[in-house]
Amino acid sequence: MSNLQLRIISGVILAAVVLTLTWLGGVPFRFLAVLIAGAVFYEWTRMTRQAPARGLELLPEALMAVLLVALALGVPALTFLALTLAGVVILIAFGVARGTGQWDAAGLAYASLSGFALAYIRGADHAGFLAILFLFAVVWTTDTLAYFVGRAVGGPKLTPAISPGKTWSGAIGGTVAGVVAGVLVVTLAGTGNQGLAGLAALLLSIVSQIGDLFESWVKRRHGAKDSSQLIPGHGGVMDRVDGLVVAALALYVIGSLAASPDSPAQGLFGG
Repeated sequence: MSNLQLRIISGVILAAVVLTLTWLGGVPFRFLAVLIAGAVFYEWTRMTRQAPARGLELLPEALMAVLLVALALGVPALTFLALTLAGVVILIAFGVARGTGQWDAAGLAYASLSGFALAYIRGADHAGFLAILFLFAVVWTTDTLAYFVGRAVGGPKLTPAISPGKTWSGAIGGTVAGVVAGVLVVTLAGTGNQGLAGLAALLLSIVSQIGDLFESWVKRRHGAKDSSQLIPGHGGVMDRVDGLVVAALALYVIGSLAASPDSPAQGLFGG
């Protein structure tokens, strides 16, 4: 089986699983968010550490385990955020005391907030379902069209030092397509303001591409080609969700400001 065939098969299976859990929402989707957060943390530490952790060096894993349990239990949003902040502060102090840097603290924040944003946007109601579909449509369309437009048009590189394959034409083309996809979701759903949806989609599209570049920078900084080999033909979980999770956090902030930290989707699609 060729790598392309393997990539297509695993991609179809992965998409089917994710969309099924998205439709179910509630506990099933929350556990998907837990798996994503755990995998992201595993891949982050795998890339950023020079040697396997032992003894007290496993403190980040212990703190991440606490956060994963809290996420699985669906504790109130502000409680989870407080636990995350406490964990990050502990790891910053731990890193300073041992002179080992702050990659573990950054990884804890990145992984935990990734799962948190996805889980709390989706929730268990119809508004959460629409909000996640909106997020998926914007990010996935941006990513796909950025690739094809960049390949077809070419032109100046976006960030040659970080990701040599990305171009300005691809970034712009992906953004335009992402905005169209987001507005289309809102139109078909018959809820929300199309103008505001377009502005939100524009922000999410840009943020998702920044998230993609951020992961590329982390990999390049540590000499890694892929974050791992957990997904056959695709590399790691971070390679697939780098833009999605950052955009999810941005959407969570927008929704929580419009509604509440525990029901952000109500501020987006609750009307």
